[in-house]
Amino acid sequence: MIPIRDPQSQMLRQERRELTELLAVDGRPGQGADPADHSHLQSAQVDVAQAPAVQAQQAVRWRMASSFPKSLDTLMGSAETFSRVVKALTGGKFEVSVHAAGELMPAFGVLDAIQDDNIEIAQTAGYYFTGKDPVFAFACAVPFGLTTLQMEAWRRQGNGGKLLDEFFKKYNFHALCAGNTTTQMGGWYRKEIKSPDDLKGLKMRLGGGLFGEVMAKLGVVAQNMPGSDVYQALEKGTLDATEFVGPYDDEKLGLSKVAPYYYYPGWWEASAQFDFFINNKAFDKLPNEYKAAVRAAADVAAIEVTSKYQARNPQALKRLRAGNTQFKMFPKPVVDAGFKAAQEVYAEHCDKSPEFKKVFDDMRAFQKEQILWNRYSEFTYNQYINGAKL
Repeated sequence: MIPIRDPQSQMLRQERRELTELLAVDGRPGQGADPADHSHLQSAQVDVAQAPAVQAQQAVRWRMASSFPKSLDTLMGSAETFSRVVKALTGGKFEVSVHAAGELMPAFGVLDAIQDDNIEIAQTAGYYFTGKDPVFAFACAVPFGLTTLQMEAWRRQGNGGKLLDEFFKKYNFHALCAGNTTTQMGGWYRKEIKSPDDLKGLKMRLGGGLFGEVMAKLGVVAQNMPGSDVYQALEKGTLDATEFVGPYDDEKLGLSKVAPYYYYPGWWEASAQFDFFINNKAFDKLPNEYKAAVRAAADVAAIEVTSKYQARNPQALKRLRAGNTQFKMFPKPVVDAGFKAAQEVYAEHCDKSPEFKKVFDDMRAFQKEQILWNRYSEFTYNQYINGAKL
């Protein structure tokens, strides 16, 4: 071991030790040496425990471009945590500079930048790029898709991670989970939605993915605009509704003043996972110790941001309930209509794309097993505890 005497190096060594202990206690499966293998955080723990060896490695500098603005502090926090942990685990030899949307390139320019070797890593949501190929949606969220825990299991222990990384190869990257927003809300509306007919002609700002195709079948007129313009558009009536994320992020927009009806659940995003897209050429150049640091840092960042959403959403929800927000559950006929439309969209894409069908069929098979297990576990428990007097 090379002696570390200067204060900064001592601090970095202490951070490595703390992170090693954290990862050892966590014990979750990690994301493996093969980008398509998401099964061995244990090997990363061994490498991290031997972190002093990285003192002999070369200095590396990466740039990370995010698709998210700084105002979304939870999402951006994932990128910043990744950068901090990589630096700590490599004794300061490996640094990743983090750039919010618009700093290096537009929010949706990150995929082209990764593919063209212009940046080493991006933080983004896969469903932003369904215009290139609908398969991208499975990396983030699809209507009536997987919950947060199910998504984690499918990507890490099922075939999800392997299938998606095989698909991503043509774009010159592989993905590591950057966190999950957990189940999202169904958006803000200027009027009540009492039946599927109320969706016809509705001008609604929609997120990415296959959701827009499903809503179009229900008669919704999709609107594209920056989040910063939504409040004014709702106020003027040029927009009737908008979907965003959940209470913690949505609260900052102040939309209850102009769209008082806040619907749930967001059946198009039972969870929404976002990822670190990592350029394959840049990753392959890294020594093994640095590769282990990248995987470990992604795991730490993902755990942190997902738990933040789970902890902060209830707090924000209580504040919104104390204000003038009116919470409404989508009527069953509306959700039923959405489910029917979603199956039509899936069938259309499966007919056109064998690659889409391969990923979709695998996800659905995994989901059916999870639903079976859920009937004997969380569903039954939640039914009871939600009605109990605590």
